[in-house]
Amino acid sequence: MQHPHQQYGGNPQQNTSPGGQQPHHGFAPAAEGEPEYFGSAASTPTYDNNPGHTRAFSIGDAPDEAYDPYEPQSPQPDQVSTYRAGHTTAPPAGPRLRWKPLLSGIVMRPSATFWQMRDYQVWGPALIVTFLYGLLAVFGFDSAREDVLDATLSNSVPWVICTAIAVILCGLVLGAVTNTLARQLGGDGAWAPTVGLAMLITSLTDAPRLAFAVFLGSANSFVQFLGWATWIGCAALLTSMVSKSHDLPWPKALGAASIQLIALLVLFKLPVI
Repeated sequence: MQHPHQQYGGNPQQNTSPGGQQPHHGFAPAAEGEPEYFGSAASTPTYDNNPGHTRAFSIGDAPDEAYDPYEPQSPQPDQVSTYRAGHTTAPPAGPRLRWKPLLSGIVMRPSATFWQMRDYQVWGPALIVTFLYGLLAVFGFDSAREDVLDATLSNSVPWVICTAIAVILCGLVLGAVTNTLARQLGGDGAWAPTVGLAMLITSLTDAPRLAFAVFLGSANSFVQFLGWATWIGCAALLTSMVSKSHDLPWPKALGAASIQLIALLVLFKLPVI
């Protein structure tokens, strides 16, 4: 039975090859009279490519290109978090929501919904909801409602449809302005999701005021109070959406949505006062 020191090179006589020569381990023995800096081949075991002692290198790195602890390592491009216009810094939090979960999520769970839909287009729900809102918007103003009801059907229908189309165009323009301001403030969100979600927010938040204005009139005190309350809710939802879609803090997100909020106040809220 061999002792451990004999098995691993402790006895030079048992580590000789059949020809009587010492195996080569990568170090030559020192000559007589010279200092031995690295030791002899028999006393210094090596572990390169020996069974059980193979050196491990990362994939794609050669042994001579291994990590040098004395060489300063610069950060890789993917380790630096920067704002890039049109490119998101994180993948969406889930799959695309269908129109029912989308509409209910904007009202019931806005933060999670905006984060999940930040990279998905919502043109279908946005255009349909805004068009329906535009059809009813005419009846939310007392004078416009009287003019439509007093006119003939052939005249009132084109008027109502043109108003709905104008509301859609207004939503597209205001949403584009909000997206442009968000980009200028350092946001990285995409154009289509921002505009589509902004159109849905403006239509859904003003729907309660419009529903009461059709029956009570726009001059009713309760309708006016509801209009201011829904405008504040619209400001909160727009700020949250821009913050999630563009990775912006809420002060910058509110600044990006400020022009759209002022325009909504002038076009839909102030005329009823």
